Amino acid sequence: MTDTCEPGHPWPMGMHLRDGGANFALYSSAATVVDLCLFDADGVHEVRRIRLPRRTDDIWHGFVPGIEAGTRYGVRVHGAYDPENGQRCNPNKLLLDPYTRAIDRPLRGEAVTFGYALGGEEEDLVMDETDSAPVAAKSVVIAPAFDWEGDQPPGTPMADTVFYEMNVRGFTKTMDEVPEELRGTFAGLANPPAIEYLKKLGVTAVQLLPVQAFNDEGRLIDAGLANYWGYNTIGFFAPEPRYCYKGTDGGVAEFRGMVKALHRAGIEVILDVVYNHTCEGNHMGPTMSFKGIDNDAYYRLMDERRYYNDFSGTGNTLDVSNPPVLRMVMDSLRYWVEEMHVDGFRFDLAPAIARDAAGAFEHRTPFLSAVAQDPVLRRVKMIAEPWDLGDYGYQVGGFPVGWSEWNGGYRDEVRDFWRSADQSLPAFAARLSGSQEIFAPSRRPPSATVNIVTVHDGFTLRDLVSYNEKHNEANGEDNRDGESHNRSWNCGVEGETDDEAVLALRARQQRNFLTTLFMSRGVPLLLGGDEMGRTQRGSNNAYCQDSDISWYDWSEERRKDPLIGFTAGLIALRKSLPVLRSEHWPTGEGDRPDAVWYSVWGLPMEQEEWDHPAARCLSVVFDGGADNAVEPGPSVLLMFNGAPEAHTFTVPKEQRFGPAWTLRVSTEDGTLPEGEAKVLAPGEEVSIEAHAMLVLTQDAPA
Repeated sequence: MTDTCEPGHPWPMGMHLRDGGANFALYSSAATVVDLCLFDADGVHEVRRIRLPRRTDDIWHGFVPGIEAGTRYGVRVHGAYDPENGQRCNPNKLLLDPYTRAIDRPLRGEAVTFGYALGGEEEDLVMDETDSAPVAAKSVVIAPAFDWEGDQPPGTPMADTVFYEMNVRGFTKTMDEVPEELRGTFAGLANPPAIEYLKKLGVTAVQLLPVQAFNDEGRLIDAGLANYWGYNTIGFFAPEPRYCYKGTDGGVAEFRGMVKALHRAGIEVILDVVYNHTCEGNHMGPTMSFKGIDNDAYYRLMDERRYYNDFSGTGNTLDVSNPPVLRMVMDSLRYWVEEMHVDGFRFDLAPAIARDAAGAFEHRTPFLSAVAQDPVLRRVKMIAEPWDLGDYGYQVGGFPVGWSEWNGGYRDEVRDFWRSADQSLPAFAARLSGSQEIFAPSRRPPSATVNIVTVHDGFTLRDLVSYNEKHNEANGEDNRDGESHNRSWNCGVEGETDDEAVLALRARQQRNFLTTLFMSRGVPLLLGGDEMGRTQRGSNNAYCQDSDISWYDWSEERRKDPLIGFTAGLIALRKSLPVLRSEHWPTGEGDRPDAVWYSVWGLPMEQEEWDHPAARCLSVVFDGGADNAVEPGPSVLLMFNGAPEAHTFTVPKEQRFGPAWTLRVSTEDGTLPEGEAKVLAPGEEVSIEAHAMLVLTQDAPA
């Protein structure tokens, strides 16, 4: 028996309080009937089932009097269960509202959420009639009110940004200063000791691994593991429940409080978002929301409609070229900006979202066109991970004006130089100067490149210089998972060692990578924990390690790591050098060219030197007083020795930079000179140790 309700309105989508009740609207072109199910306070027992009375343009809607904030609910969608023709409606499965603002519990991949009978000979072709409601996660009605206390976004220009990539849970999980009950939560990240650390480090934005509600796959639970990274989204409007300390609103107020606290500290909040796929997987995956609401509309299906096109490697791909799905994604993005006050997004596998109905990627596809004209999204940071697994999926440099991109070429070619790979010098120089040949053709400035050396997916910085091979045994996949070609160098010993010479080289290499990152043109992204030598014990795919393999180590030993102060000094130095943050491309032309490259002898590089496969030494001057400088400032001289032996460098002889260069950074011993710093005159010689670099500035450009 089902209740009836008033017709209500087909907009806005989802459940919204008004007029002493709530209006509910759900898109489904596949449904014949839609039931709204209300549950008790514990979200276990269904107390009321309400048939939605109206259908307007494939949006089912109704107004239910008496619903209040905190009400748990779900939907049951009646329609065809015909997988071979792309339809998977199953009213026995309670489904999450795609627009739900909150979810009442972490999703744990329970067997009962599968729409077919597990283990049957016909696999997914036979509908399962078990009711999933007693264990399924429920949507939660929230009240919109929140006191932002005049919160204003920091508004840091992209060119001045320093990103810090982190996992909300892992960052504070072992931080003693944070109250124990708050560790690993949004409230923990908002706690003063956590924010104070970020302020002292000098980063301007935290980039949070996925915080939209996601699912733990059953196979991980069975193995005693969890989806730690969160790239398994199901709730595009809802905060992840496991990151919430308390509250009946599913963590909405807690998330907002975190954003407000970070903004007060001048730190922006960037969300890593996963709109390319969902946790419902392929034809053998669970039915938790979209698959049971309108499988054919939400997902890209193959010609054989039982199966899914998979540009993500996870089993399915959302069809963002379909207007109702595009509308949901755009509504989600605007919600996080307008209602949750975030400052931008990093899009996981962005080409998968930006393909048209035929699967092609170009600038006028529905998603990129929608973003380009959206007044809300045009004012926040939009960052693409510019590759997916589909045809022509590697799109570094391929996104339009207004977008920045993770630069995988920067990561690879900087790693190659510092591990002394042959023929690495020209590409290294191109990445150092902003990857002009990649991003300038699309009329974008140097801030279009987000420079990365290490990110969540791969080795940490310490492991990059400590392991030649991946060590993912803890994942239970016989070390088959994860990238096998890491461009890493263990400095002579695999893994942990007591060899002082090896440890010294590893420490120097970490300083080299960090100094290169922060002295490059473009926007630097620091993997959280690299500044304190965080290790994952050789794992380069810790996606399922919600453990001390992934958590930050806040022990006294790690807190005393001099690399923390070294990194903070590099960030502060970068902020003082406008030439590194210039939004104009180097031309190398005019009486004062803005970038000049020199050999070890202090002479302009010749072509044969660029082409020599064994070349390992290079200097460059970024001229702060160049003819095209918009904001004149100090010039910067970078001197690189990537060779396995010491070399004597000659300071460029040109007098136009000024009478002397001041040493600011030496990676040989990790010094950041202050006060009576070493000064080098034009034409003076200086010896640079093997695998080391110097940074010098001229504070009074002519």
